[in-house]
Amino acid sequence: MRAALMQIDVHPDESVDSRRSRVADLVRAQSGADLVVLPELWPTGAFAYDLWEDTAEPLDGPTATAMSGAARDAGVWLHAGSIVEREATGPGSAEGPGRPGRMFNTSLVFGPDGELRRTYRKIHRFGFDEGEAVVMGGGEQIATAATAHGTLGLATCYDLRFPEQFRLLVDAGAELLVIPAGWPARRREHWLLLARARAVESQAFVLACCSAGTHAGVEQAGHSLVVDPWGEVLAEGGTDEEVLVVDIDPGQVAKVRADFPVLRDRLLGLPVPPRR
Repeated sequence: MRAALMQIDVHPDESVDSRRSRVADLVRAQSGADLVVLPELWPTGAFAYDLWEDTAEPLDGPTATAMSGAARDAGVWLHAGSIVEREATGPGSAEGPGRPGRMFNTSLVFGPDGELRRTYRKIHRFGFDEGEAVVMGGGEQIATAATAHGTLGLATCYDLRFPEQFRLLVDAGAELLVIPAGWPARRREHWLLLARARAVESQAFVLACCSAGTHAGVEQAGHSLVVDPWGEVLAEGGTDEEVLVVDIDPGQVAKVRADFPVLRDRLLGLPVPPRR
């Protein structure tokens, strides 16, 4: 299986429409890959809160339309990173139109036929009572996507800090954990460490795709990486825009889990001791 992680530079001088068109062409250029992965919120930027209201779109909006066509043209599975999704508005009343729907940080997975196969609304929102944590609604369920190359477990950026979510993804059959992100450069070491930790504890491949450059004054970590089920880094990007291409064997997941069956020794349902 050939995976291509596209570390997109979300430059503030490039319009959303221009970037959308450019990225679609980059996806089409990966026609030899099996799976292509884009970063979190690459159309606008993961920290560009002031743009979200005006650029939010439905699941059949311009970004989904462009990515559907690109996936179909390239004949690839495409994890199109995430978009600012605008939930469908409610019905209006005699006094006027309904309220605008809530916004979500939503990942989109397209099949090689261009069909939208799976969506995932980010569960853990970053910001500590500011930014995304306030502006966005939170997802309420984990998501996996069955592909011809294995089952994808979907998570986004800040989710990486919460191992409980990845345990649930493993229980749901995930073999390749796909994590688009807009992770800041000042916490790059956390990004690298947590990506490897999730691979080791889940005995799964981790494909972690971060954006590059600087937007909304926040320098991005870059350093997209692919980690195998034993925790070995198979490929790692730098800080500039690039496409990271790596060949992996999804069958390695079953082998590692059989040879070193740590997951069967999990102890669940232990009582929580009282605080002293």
